[in-house]
Amino acid sequence: MSKKPAQSPVDIAREAFQQLATRRIAPTPDAYREAYEEIVGTKSDLKPEGVLSAFAQHLTQQPGDIGKLGLRLTMAINGSDWKDYNDELDNFVEQYFPSRNLVPHGQLVPIDPEREFIRDSKKEKMLREVLARVLIFNMASLLIEAPELANESKSIGLDLKTAFSEQAMNEVIGRLKQMSFQIELKSEDIALQQELLMRLFQLLLENIHGLLEKGSWLSSQITAVQELINGPISKTSLADATKTLKEVIFKQGLLKNTLSEEKVTAKNMMLTFVDRLSAMVSTTDNYHKTITSFSQQISQASDISDLNSVLNGIMNATKEAQDEALRSRDEMINARQEMQKAEARITALESQLVHMGELVREDQLTGSLNRRGMDESLEREIINADRLGAPLCIALLDLDDFKRINDTHGHATGDEVLVHLVSVVKETLRKLDVIARFGGEEFLVLLPETEPAEAMQIITRVQRELTKRIFMHNSQRLLITFSGGVAYRAPGESQADLIKRADVALYKAKNAGKNRVILAD
Repeated sequence: MSKKPAQSPVDIAREAFQQLATRRIAPTPDAYREAYEEIVGTKSDLKPEGVLSAFAQHLTQQPGDIGKLGLRLTMAINGSDWKDYNDELDNFVEQYFPSRNLVPHGQLVPIDPEREFIRDSKKEKMLREVLARVLIFNMASLLIEAPELANESKSIGLDLKTAFSEQAMNEVIGRLKQMSFQIELKSEDIALQQELLMRLFQLLLENIHGLLEKGSWLSSQITAVQELINGPISKTSLADATKTLKEVIFKQGLLKNTLSEEKVTAKNMMLTFVDRLSAMVSTTDNYHKTITSFSQQISQASDISDLNSVLNGIMNATKEAQDEALRSRDEMINARQEMQKAEARITALESQLVHMGELVREDQLTGSLNRRGMDESLEREIINADRLGAPLCIALLDLDDFKRINDTHGHATGDEVLVHLVSVVKETLRKLDVIARFGGEEFLVLLPETEPAEAMQIITRVQRELTKRIFMHNSQRLLITFSGGVAYRAPGESQADLIKRADVALYKAKNAGKNRVILAD
């Protein structure tokens, strides 16, 4: 290599450093000396320590992280701590000159002119790693129904990690564009399939609904599913609807079994009634035959003693027939009374079935559980908590200044605010959490298997999310906030006492300035 007299020692040192970085050679004094002498084409009288010191001084004049690096290198030289100097340069090279392969110390590998390395900055490197991770893990998991696209996503992510040339990056970008196009086509196919399945399901529900008798206990359930299908479907709405239907089906099963038992009882009573009626007919027939026989005996009687004997027989037969008739009458009256009672019980059970089918555990406005649904859910979780010894928390939420919103913007806007709040809460809560409308603008959040600290974090997260979700009314942004009281259930504590403590904490949050959450004592 020819000598370059126009270069200053600092320029030569910088070029030597660049060569070492490109060739991935550890930046030791000996390595710098070899690179330096290779550049100038001759042995230099300059000592490596002087060159490295000049290089460090030059870096201190640069802005930002480069200048800070120069200061650290200067401190290492002043302390003769070449190990620290080496570590600082290694970190610098790793950050600004990344490469896949390291060259062993002492070996100078010629630069391949056909291979142009892309030197990522720290931010670009982080972006590259994040994008690769999204392609390998997140995107692939979303494409589980399209295995070929999932594999392609993983392959692109892996290739992206090692794409350090312009040509390699262009290939990755091209494959990424093609995959995006394929995903778009696949999404349209999946959406069309889901739409066709949903239409088929709706037709099936309409057909079943049309076959049902008027007032059937199944009608309300089918109506609830149809409303769910017609509205915006989310994981939360599906989970809530499934949970509600399971509970209704379970209770209806119990009622149906009881109803079947009552119908069997009524059937047995009818059989008893028929048996007694048959016995009466049989008794009457036997009495008729007996009287006929006595009539013949009377016609053949020759003296008064024979008539007395026949008369006594008639009186005895008549008494027996009368006793049997009275006994049958009493039994039939009892059977009729029992039948009436069974009919009343059956009517009541059928009414319960209809009521169970029509029972709406959700608040019709907000889609949250209503008071009945809240009581049932809270009672069930209290039983589970006592049985399993698991923690249980509840939170009472109350919208701040809700009356002012109603007075200023109208009750319709107030209803929209309530719906907005429940929507945000449902999307923010965990799957096992439940929200119910406690009354007016007050809501209760049920937090099973949750310690107090975690419950506070969950409700605080809901507060932040509600602040992020902008509520617009007539092109005007309305700030929606709530105050909350969180209560941790003590062992054996009743539902009423637990709610009361949460309400006290809510009252304290309101008095403390609103838009905050307080843990109950």
